[in-house]
Amino acid sequence: MKVRMRFHILPASYTSETAKKLNDLAATSGRAPEDIVEDALAVYLEEVTSIRKTLDSRYDDLGRIKPIDGEGAFTKLREKSERRRSGG
Repeated sequence: MKVRMRFHILPASYTSETAKKLNDLAATSGRAPEDIVEDALAVYLEEVTSIRKTLDSRYDDLGRIKPIDGEGAFTKLREKSERRRSGG
């Protein structure tokens, strides 16, 4: 069951192009522009929350991973390339 709570939010400003797209969508869908904006904002906020959780977990993972020495990695890569080129 979806419970709708209405909050008064400051009116948003749209470019004329965005306003036209919103009004066209409202006309073709039969929905009020405010409802379309509310649904779009709800989806956007869910996505932002999901992405934030993903990034946070990645940052946590970075804390558990031992960083490599960049110069050392390049040195090993150069040595490996030289061995391959020399047939060894």
